[in-house]
Amino acid sequence: MQKVELYTKGHCPYCSRAKALLGQKGVAFTDFEIDVNPDLRPGMIERANGSSTVPQIFIGETHVGGCDELFALESTGKLDALLAA
Repeated sequence: MQKVELYTKGHCPYCSRAKALLGQKGVAFTDFEIDVNPDLRPGMIERANGSSTVPQIFIGETHVGGCDELFALESTGKLDALLAA
């Protein structure tokens, strides 16, 4: 299984939805809370090619994007393959 990393904020509904989907799938992930650790924000923006919204989701070396992109992968059946790669 690929390493999964999320950059999130505590009161973000999109972050909660993304984490819930991964949790339902039994996927372990690292959650970098940028509201708790604001020093992580510049690194997130760099990794996400300038995107500054949350969540920012990474599966292995692939920048998935945000919650909508994660759910799009799930709805097209591509999320499981990306996780297993």
